Amino acid sequence: MQVTTEEIIYPSSDGQPMAESTIQYKLIVTIKEGCELLFENDPNVFVAADLLWYPVEGRPDISQAPDTMVIFGRPKGDRPSYIQSREENIPPQVVFEIRSHNDSNTKMNKKLSFYYRYGVEEYYVYDPEINQLEGWQRIEGILEPIEPMEGWISPRLGVRFELPEEGLEIYRPDGEKFLSYSEINAERLLERRRAEQEFQRAEQEFQRAEEASHRAEEASHRAEEASHRAEQEALKAQQAAQRSQLLAAKLRELNIDPDSI
Repeated sequence: MQVTTEEIIYPSSDGQPMAESTIQYKLIVTIKEGCELLFENDPNVFVAADLLWYPVEGRPDISQAPDTMVIFGRPKGDRPSYIQSREENIPPQVVFEIRSHNDSNTKMNKKLSFYYRYGVEEYYVYDPEINQLEGWQRIEGILEPIEPMEGWISPRLGVRFELPEEGLEIYRPDGEKFLSYSEINAERLLERRRAEQEFQRAEQEFQRAEEASHRAEEASHRAEEASHRAEQEALKAQQAAQRSQLLAAKLRELNIDPDSI
């Protein structure tokens, strides 16, 4: 008798919304896209937002969908979920959560316990309502609180966290700030305007250069015409002198002094 093993189904959705407010959504996208850009040239860094992570093989009931997670050592590419047993058993090393007004302390404590239990190395929680950032780093197997968070540089990502009054800011190792989609569009628009202005300035300079070249060509042409006229006048004067000399010679042949005429 042949025994068949029923395939285990890992759902790709937990039925929960990605975000519960526009602020939360904006921050999730900003952090996710910022991390994507940070490692865009590294094919073995996978970044995802609101993707279900199954840390235990054969246990679809154990899962979490971090707002953003970064996994080193796994290739980029689309996935319906992150099933760790199919990913060389590599857990996310860095996780971000953006707290919403509906997130209770109990819920956040459960998330912290989950990430502690299943191997996350760096865990960051930001509460936009009170502009508070908390972080934990795994030290000797334990997720230890990071103090202070202001100015903290992530060992894994190399990014720096700042907390001005306007809200969380994250800076790349090159000093560039993680930008939201609207900020990126504004930057692109500004760059486009600058490029258009530079193009217009270059076009004006080119036109001025062309006009100056045209004026120089006209001046050169006038100089050539003046030189040609001068040459013609000199030739006429030479021809007149030659005719005068011939006439004087003929007069002398007739015993007439040309100077007396």
